[in-house]
Amino acid sequence: MSKTISVLDPMGPQAEKEKFYHAFLSGMLVGNGAWGILSNKESGDGFADLMVETDNPNSGIIVELKSVDRLSELDGACARAMTQIHDRRYSEYLRNEDRNDIWAYGIAFFKKRCKVVAEKLK
Repeated sequence: MSKTISVLDPMGPQAEKEKFYHAFLSGMLVGNGAWGILSNKESGDGFADLMVETDNPNSGIIVELKSVDRLSELDGACARAMTQIHDRRYSEYLRNEDRNDIWAYGIAFFKKRCKVVAEKLK
């Protein structure tokens, strides 16, 4: 991110900052033409920020994004993202598509920095 975005890009209220990072990551992922990228896909009891149907018909990816106001908040935001994925059962859509090799990613952003937490869902 240090080479691609400016600290001025994710400006505005927190919700607007998260939308910027959402669009940024969506744009990066769509570059893999073999993957289906689903934005704000309804699944379980909510809407996952990003869901990826990989070219492997048994695998999928769930991404929940958070934007924070301070660098020190990255860890807590990643934990909240992962809790949200579990509590709202975001894997339900992929499991209904017979995708059972699912990875969940909680990603928190602060300006040009980010932290990623990943977990293989059972």
